[in-house]
Amino acid sequence: MSDFSLIETLRWEPDQGFIRLRLHLARLLRSARRIGFPEPRDAVSKLEDAVAGAGTPLRVRLTLDPKGRIEVTTAPFQPLPPDTVWTVRIAETRLDSSDKLLRIKTTRRAVYESARAEFTQQQADEIILINEHDEVCEGTITSVFLDDGTGLFRTPPISCGLLAGVLRTELICQRKARVGRISLSDLEHGRLLVGNSLRGLIPARLVR
Repeated sequence: MSDFSLIETLRWEPDQGFIRLRLHLARLLRSARRIGFPEPRDAVSKLEDAVAGAGTPLRVRLTLDPKGRIEVTTAPFQPLPPDTVWTVRIAETRLDSSDKLLRIKTTRRAVYESARAEFTQQQADEIILINEHDEVCEGTITSVFLDDGTGLFRTPPISCGLLAGVLRTELICQRKARVGRISLSDLEHGRLLVGNSLRGLIPARLVR
Protein backbone atom coordinates (compact mmCIF):
# COMPACT_ATOMS: atom_id res chain seq x y z
CA MET A 1 0.00 0.00 0.00
CA SER A 2 3.00 2.32 -0.28
CA ASP A 3 3.56 2.43 -4.04
CA PHE A 4 0.61 4.58 -5.05
CA SER A 5 -1.40 7.66 -4.07
CA LEU A 6 -5.10 8.39 -3.95
CA ILE A 7 -6.45 10.77 -6.59
CA GLU A 8 -9.43 13.07 -6.95
CA THR A 9 -9.97 14.99 -10.19
CA LEU A 10 -12.35 17.90 -9.85
CA ARG A 11 -13.71 20.69 -11.99
CA TRP A 12 -13.65 24.26 -10.71
CA GLU A 13 -15.88 26.96 -12.16
CA PRO A 14 -15.50 30.70 -11.36
CA ASP A 15 -19.21 31.10 -10.58
CA GLN A 16 -19.77 27.74 -8.85
CA GLY A 17 -16.51 26.75 -7.20
CA PHE A 18 -15.65 23.05 -7.02
CA ILE A 19 -18.25 20.83 -8.66
CA ARG A 20 -19.43 17.94 -6.43
CA LEU A 21 -16.83 18.85 -3.82
CA ARG A 22 -18.65 17.13 -0.95
CA LEU A 23 -18.80 13.82 -2.81
CA HIS A 24 -15.14 14.04 -3.83
CA LEU A 25 -14.02 14.72 -0.26
CA ALA A 26 -16.23 11.94 1.11
CA ARG A 27 -14.74 9.44 -1.35
CA LEU A 28 -11.19 10.57 -0.55
CA LEU A 29 -11.75 10.19 3.19
CA ARG A 30 -13.47 6.82 2.77
CA SER A 31 -10.66 5.54 0.57
CA ALA A 32 -7.95 6.76 2.96
CA ARG A 33 -9.59 5.03 5.91
CA ARG A 34 -10.11 1.82 3.94
CA ILE A 35 -6.44 1.39 3.03
CA GLY A 36 -4.86 2.96 6.10
CA PHE A 37 -3.71 6.30 4.69
CA PRO A 38 -3.70 9.37 6.98
CA GLU A 39 -6.90 11.38 6.80
CA PRO A 40 -6.69 14.33 4.35
CA ARG A 41 -7.40 17.00 6.96
CA ASP A 42 -6.19 20.02 4.97
CA ALA A 43 -7.59 18.99 1.58
CA VAL A 44 -10.06 21.88 1.36
CA SER A 45 -7.48 24.56 2.14
CA LYS A 46 -5.04 23.06 -0.37
CA LEU A 47 -7.74 23.08 -3.04
CA GLU A 48 -8.74 26.65 -2.30
CA ASP A 49 -5.14 27.82 -2.41
CA ALA A 50 -4.66 26.17 -5.80
CA VAL A 51 -7.51 28.09 -7.45
CA ALA A 52 -7.00 31.42 -5.70
CA GLY A 53 -7.22 34.22 -8.23
CA ALA A 54 -8.35 31.99 -11.11
CA GLY A 55 -10.95 33.41 -13.49
CA THR A 56 -11.52 30.55 -15.94
CA PRO A 57 -12.62 26.89 -15.53
CA LEU A 58 -9.95 24.54 -14.23
CA ARG A 59 -9.24 20.83 -14.08
CA VAL A 60 -7.91 20.24 -10.57
CA ARG A 61 -6.00 17.11 -9.56
CA LEU A 62 -5.45 16.29 -5.89
CA THR A 63 -3.25 13.41 -4.72
CA LEU A 64 -2.84 12.00 -1.22
CA ASP A 65 0.22 9.81 -0.62
CA PRO A 66 0.74 7.14 2.07
CA LYS A 67 2.39 9.67 4.38
CA GLY A 68 -0.58 12.03 4.20
CA ARG A 69 1.06 14.56 1.89
CA ILE A 70 -1.35 16.36 -0.41
CA GLU A 71 -0.44 17.83 -3.79
CA VAL A 72 -2.79 19.85 -5.96
CA THR A 73 -2.18 20.77 -9.59
CA THR A 74 -4.40 22.66 -12.01
CA ALA A 75 -4.83 22.92 -15.76
CA PRO A 76 -7.26 24.81 -17.99
CA PHE A 77 -10.56 22.97 -18.51
CA GLN A 78 -12.25 23.02 -21.90
CA PRO A 79 -15.80 21.59 -21.93
CA LEU A 80 -16.93 19.33 -24.74
CA PRO A 81 -19.26 20.80 -27.38
CA PRO A 82 -22.95 20.14 -26.50
CA ASP A 83 -23.47 17.76 -29.44
CA THR A 84 -20.45 15.57 -28.62
CA VAL A 85 -20.84 11.81 -29.06
CA TRP A 86 -17.85 9.71 -28.09
CA THR A 87 -16.80 6.62 -29.99
CA VAL A 88 -16.13 3.77 -27.57
CA ARG A 89 -14.66 0.30 -28.06
CA ILE A 90 -14.28 -2.80 -25.91
CA ALA A 91 -10.83 -3.67 -24.59
CA GLU A 92 -9.22 -7.10 -24.69
CA THR A 93 -7.64 -6.19 -21.33
CA ARG A 94 -9.75 -7.60 -18.50
CA LEU A 95 -10.45 -6.40 -14.99
CA ASP A 96 -10.33 -8.79 -12.04
CA SER A 97 -13.51 -8.40 -10.00
CA SER A 98 -11.71 -9.66 -6.88
CA ASP A 99 -9.20 -6.76 -6.98
CA LYS A 100 -10.48 -4.47 -4.24
CA LEU A 101 -8.19 -1.62 -5.30
CA LEU A 102 -10.26 -1.20 -8.48
CA ARG A 103 -12.93 0.29 -6.20
CA ILE A 104 -10.59 3.11 -5.17
CA LYS A 105 -9.21 5.86 -7.39
CA THR A 106 -5.42 5.61 -7.26
CA THR A 107 -2.32 6.30 -9.32
CA ARG A 108 -2.06 2.56 -9.94
CA ARG A 109 -3.40 2.71 -13.50
CA ALA A 110 -1.48 0.09 -15.48
CA VAL A 111 -4.57 -1.91 -16.43
CA TYR A 112 -6.34 1.20 -17.73
CA GLU A 113 -3.28 2.33 -19.63
CA SER A 114 -3.02 -1.11 -21.24
CA ALA A 115 -6.65 -0.91 -22.35
CA ARG A 116 -6.20 2.61 -23.70
CA ALA A 117 -3.13 1.52 -25.66
CA GLU A 118 -5.19 -1.01 -27.63
CA PHE A 119 -6.65 1.78 -29.77
CA THR A 120 -5.48 5.12 -31.06
CA GLN A 121 -7.20 8.38 -30.15
CA GLN A 122 -8.59 8.44 -33.70
CA GLN A 123 -10.13 4.97 -33.25
CA ALA A 124 -11.80 5.59 -29.90
CA ASP A 125 -12.49 8.40 -27.45
CA GLU A 126 -12.93 5.95 -24.59
CA ILE A 127 -12.34 2.25 -23.97
CA ILE A 128 -14.71 0.06 -21.96
CA LEU A 129 -13.30 -2.76 -19.84
CA ILE A 130 -15.07 -5.97 -18.87
CA ASN A 131 -14.23 -8.50 -16.17
CA GLU A 132 -13.50 -12.22 -16.14
CA HIS A 133 -17.26 -12.94 -16.26
CA ASP A 134 -17.77 -10.84 -19.42
CA GLU A 135 -19.60 -8.19 -17.39
CA VAL A 136 -19.25 -4.53 -18.34
CA CYS A 137 -17.30 -2.63 -15.68
CA GLU A 138 -16.14 0.89 -16.61
CA GLY A 139 -14.19 3.00 -19.03
CA THR A 140 -10.56 3.97 -18.58
CA ILE A 141 -11.63 7.39 -17.26
CA THR A 142 -15.42 7.10 -17.01
CA SER A 143 -18.31 5.22 -15.46
CA VAL A 144 -20.69 3.39 -17.79
CA PHE A 145 -24.43 4.06 -17.99
CA LEU A 146 -27.08 2.33 -20.08
CA ASP A 147 -30.44 3.89 -20.90
CA ASP A 148 -32.47 0.69 -21.22
CA GLY A 149 -35.90 2.29 -21.41
CA THR A 150 -36.80 1.88 -17.73
CA GLY A 151 -36.54 5.59 -16.97
CA LEU A 152 -33.34 5.12 -14.95
CA PHE A 153 -29.81 4.68 -16.19
CA ARG A 154 -28.35 1.28 -15.36
CA THR A 155 -24.75 1.27 -14.09
CA PRO A 156 -22.66 -1.78 -13.09
CA PRO A 157 -22.31 -2.74 -9.41
CA ILE A 158 -19.02 -2.12 -7.65
CA SER A 159 -18.69 -5.87 -7.11
CA CYS A 160 -17.98 -6.30 -10.83
CA GLY A 161 -14.62 -4.61 -10.23
CA LEU A 162 -14.87 -0.88 -10.80
CA LEU A 163 -14.48 2.55 -9.28
CA ALA A 164 -17.22 4.17 -7.25
CA GLY A 165 -17.31 7.20 -9.55
CA VAL A 166 -18.46 10.51 -8.09
CA LEU A 167 -20.88 11.22 -10.95
CA ARG A 168 -22.17 7.65 -10.64
CA THR A 169 -22.75 8.14 -6.91
CA GLU A 170 -24.58 11.41 -7.48
CA LEU A 171 -26.91 9.95 -10.11
CA ILE A 172 -27.71 6.95 -7.89
CA CYS A 173 -28.43 9.24 -4.92
CA GLN A 174 -30.65 11.41 -7.12
CA ARG A 175 -32.51 8.27 -8.24
CA LYS A 176 -31.54 8.92 -11.84
CA ALA A 177 -29.52 5.72 -12.02
CA ARG A 178 -29.80 2.24 -10.55
CA VAL A 179 -27.24 -0.49 -10.04
CA GLY A 180 -27.52 -3.50 -12.33
CA ARG A 181 -25.21 -5.83 -14.19
CA ILE A 182 -24.62 -5.06 -17.86
CA SER A 183 -23.58 -7.66 -20.42
CA LEU A 184 -21.99 -6.97 -23.77
CA SER A 185 -25.26 -7.93 -25.47
CA ASP A 186 -27.12 -5.39 -23.31
CA LEU A 187 -25.04 -2.65 -24.91
CA GLU A 188 -26.66 -3.49 -28.25
CA HIS A 189 -30.17 -2.88 -26.91
CA GLY A 190 -29.99 0.48 -25.19
CA ARG A 191 -28.52 3.95 -25.37
CA LEU A 192 -24.98 4.03 -24.06
CA LEU A 193 -23.49 6.92 -22.08
CA VAL A 194 -20.22 7.33 -20.27
CA GLY A 195 -19.28 10.02 -17.80
CA ASN A 196 -17.29 11.34 -14.89
CA SER A 197 -17.43 14.23 -12.47
CA LEU A 198 -15.13 16.35 -14.63
CA ARG A 199 -17.17 16.21 -17.84
CA GLY A 200 -20.61 14.94 -16.83
CA LEU A 201 -22.58 12.51 -19.00
CA ILE A 202 -21.43 11.97 -22.57
CA PRO A 203 -23.54 10.09 -25.17
CA ALA A 204 -21.50 7.28 -26.70
CA ARG A 205 -21.50 5.12 -29.82
CA LEU A 206 -20.17 1.59 -29.43
CA VAL A 207 -18.01 0.27 -32.27
CA ARG A 208 -17.37 -3.49 -32.23
